Amino acid sequence: MTSADGARPLTDFNEDESMFRDAVRDFARNEIAPKARAMDEAGLFDKALLKQIFEMGLMGIEIPEEYGGQGGTFFQALIAIEELAAVDPSAAVVVDVQNTLVNNAVIRWASEEQKRRWLPRLAQDTLASYALSEAGAGSDAFALATRAAREGEEWVLNGRKLWITNAYEAGLFLVFANANPEAGYKGITCFVVERGMAGFGIGKKEDKLGIRASSTCELILDGVRVPAANVLGEVGKGYKIAIETLNEGRIGIGAQMTGLAAGALQHAVAYARERKQFGKAIAEFQAVQMELARMATGVETSRLLVYNAARLREAGRPFLKEAAMAKYWSSQVAETVASRAVEVLGGVGFTKDYPVEKFYRDAKIGRIYEGTSNMQMLTIAKQMLA
Repeated sequence: MTSADGARPLTDFNEDESMFRDAVRDFARNEIAPKARAMDEAGLFDKALLKQIFEMGLMGIEIPEEYGGQGGTFFQALIAIEELAAVDPSAAVVVDVQNTLVNNAVIRWASEEQKRRWLPRLAQDTLASYALSEAGAGSDAFALATRAAREGEEWVLNGRKLWITNAYEAGLFLVFANANPEAGYKGITCFVVERGMAGFGIGKKEDKLGIRASSTCELILDGVRVPAANVLGEVGKGYKIAIETLNEGRIGIGAQMTGLAAGALQHAVAYARERKQFGKAIAEFQAVQMELARMATGVETSRLLVYNAARLREAGRPFLKEAAMAKYWSSQVAETVASRAVEVLGGVGFTKDYPVEKFYRDAKIGRIYEGTSNMQMLTIAKQMLA
């Protein structure tokens, strides 16, 4: 069944998607939840858990079966991200970057030979990173200082990358560098760099407020020699790869933030039913009910915006404005709902004995990475006024 715009209705879930959601939800609650607090405190993602995530097929959801992936859909990737975030947003980040950024870039832009080299690894055992940001290239994403110079059949990369997700554990890196600075952003090129290449190193690992188990590191590129065969797409087309993948990635962030808010709400509802004051559960007080209702409405509007952007993307229709709306609104909702969940729990919500404290810390990044809230609002306005 499709709607008038060629995309399926938001409520049209098929049996496979429902079963997939249930499987990811069970895995998250049974395998990830017991380790979430320890990973957060250590600031490290559990290696055995990462192996399980690969074995579940969650790192290669859209990768075609012929390359060892699941042959699934973009929407299924969002389902996985949302369900993981409801338990541990750090786990959702790990899966999100792999699927919506790295895998999608390789699927769309790699040659057949490159696909056969990298996709089976990405689906089965190799975590990847997406290395665009630099000290001077954040919201101004194409102000890259990292340079690439051609020497025979190799490119030599020099520079620094900052705030790179998954970097501590990753084996493959999509690194964006400018191969022709005189051409401006049209010189930007995407290179696949492998861990262990001479001159390539992992620098400072950030000690963060939230999503602490998801690693964020500096990358050091000191004369890294990359084979010409490791150029993804064409020389000078890196800006196009970045734009297209980040537009889709913002829907993934929307799914992350929606899941986080849903998880915080679930804990608030459960606590309100159990906590008694003045001889009855606090869920019976109208003020608490109103608060929970506002939180639930926020979660649902966030989810609908994310799903709407996803269905447009799957239908091959323009989705830039909708992706920006989903990312902007879901990050607002996540921060608000997580904050209110802490307040519903009261004193214990401010302690590490309950997960809502962690959700509150994890929510803040949603308004910052993969495009700040201000940048999303500018995108929305420009699309409206075009």
